[in-house]
Amino acid sequence: MAMKTGKKAPDFTLPSTSGKDFTLSKECKGKACIIYFYPKDFTKVCTAEACDFRDQFAAFRDLDIPVLGISRDDMATHLRFKKEYKLPFELLSDEKGNVCNAYDALIPLIRVPKRITYFIDQDHIIQGVFSDMFESKKHVEEMIKLIKP
Repeated sequence: MAMKTGKKAPDFTLPSTSGKDFTLSKECKGKACIIYFYPKDFTKVCTAEACDFRDQFAAFRDLDIPVLGISRDDMATHLRFKKEYKLPFELLSDEKGNVCNAYDALIPLIRVPKRITYFIDQDHIIQGVFSDMFESKKHVEEMIKLIKP
């Protein structure tokens, strides 16, 4: 079950492909953002989703809405994934799964991240949620619908 709209997004700090730690309350202070959780780098559906966010990135960039991808992959894997697919946004490594857990984005028992995307407003209130393990393209489409003025 994903977190519900209207709730405050949990703050977190995770290592980023930028080479420094990313803290939501600091890096996105006063900004809306898109956070998408996904199971694993280099898998078919996860790669398609990342490439869809890449291909539609201008829609988010033009509104100054950062896109952040989070999985439990280590930073070395994230860096290879970002480079290979030329991803223009940051990937965050949640190896322990604590942030995934805080966002209700872990499959119980196997502790693999679910495919959930959140739109968080400038006050860090969740304004939109889309969850579907297999329809990766819809995650991007639903977020674009939410951000269109």
